Formats: sequence, structure tokens, C-alpha cells
Amino acid sequence: MSSVSHGRFEAVLVTPALLEQTTEETQHTLEPMIDADWSVPVPNLEWSCWQTGVHMADGYFAHASQVLAQPSDGFLPAEVTVDAAASPAQLLTIIKTCAGMLTCAATLADPANRSWHPWGIADPIGSIAMGVVEGLVHTWDIATGLGIDWRPPADLCAPVLDRLFPDAPGGDPSEVLLWCTGRSALPDRARQVKWRWHCSVR
Repeated sequence: MSSVSHGRFEAVLVTPALLEQTTEETQHTLEPMIDADWSVPVPNLEWSCWQTGVHMADGYFAHASQVLAQPSDGFLPAEVTVDAAASPAQLLTIIKTCAGMLTCAATLADPANRSWHPWGIADPIGSIAMGVVEGLVHTWDIATGLGIDWRPPADLCAPVLDRLFPDAPGGDPSEVLLWCTGRSALPDRARQVKWRWHCSVR
């Protein structure tokens, strides 16, 4: 990947490979917990670990669909559903598969393509960045719900902070991303109740 000076920290440019690395991190972190009870709630969310995993898969699918269809006024009326009898291992496979769809879509798309999101009109790499954030924070959500002490890797967080959160404070990229997405507080900043990213092309 290409390096770029951020000002607050050293970042690399967002590429589809970043999402592949995020997906590998999700699998590595959560595969040891496939025999745990995924019906337990995620702190500060209205979902269980299972529901959060389904949401993660659906988010990847939605971003891939937006990249390919290039709608200008809303999300496509389609979503991922998962059979309630599916195991956590199968759910992880579904998550990996949907992430792969987004990776392929963004890799094949014309960089000039644009797609609608309520927080901005994104290019394919912007959709990859949103997918990486979804993957990192929801892996953290599920890990926290299952009792795993895990933080998203700083080298995966820094590029998406640079792309989607231009007003993010300086500091450890892992902790800053969790703060930017309303997951935790920083030493000098309370946890956010409302937050958003900025996915429009800048």
C-alpha cells in the first residue's frame, strides 16, 4: 500500500486490500468463539452478538450493491438474511463472503463511479472505507459481548480515520476510531451518543 502523511498519525491509502485484512482480523478474532453463546447482548447496542454479525454481513452486501448499482437516491431494497439455525461458524463464513463481494465490486468498479449513502456520495474506495469501519467496530462489538479483550489494529484504523473522519482528534488510531463511532470514551472526551462519518469524495 502507498503511505501518506496524515498530520495526526502516519496513514496508508485505503485500498480493497485493507478490507481483506479487516476480514482476516475478524475471522482470527472470532473463530475461537464459535462454540460460545452468540445470543448474548452487545453492550450499548440493541442487538445480540448474532444479530450484530448478521448486520455486518448485510452492511458489506449493501455497500457492494451500492458500488455496482450506483443509485443516486437511496439504498437498493434488498438485504442479507441468515437462517436462525445457522451456526456461528456459518455466520462467519457469510460475513467473509459478503466482504469478498464488496472487495470484488470496488476492485472492478470505475473509480469515477458514485453511489448514494445518507452520509455522502461515495466513490468505490469510500465504500471500502465504510466497509472497513463496519468490520472493525462490529468485530469489537461482538468480541466485547463475548468477553474478548480486543482492539482494532491501529494500522487498519488510521487509513479510514483519514478518509471518513476528517475532524477526528489525534491519538492512538484504535482508541480514536472507537471514540469516533460511539463505542468508548477518550481520556479528554466523553463517549459520543451521536456520530457519523463523511463518505463524500473530498
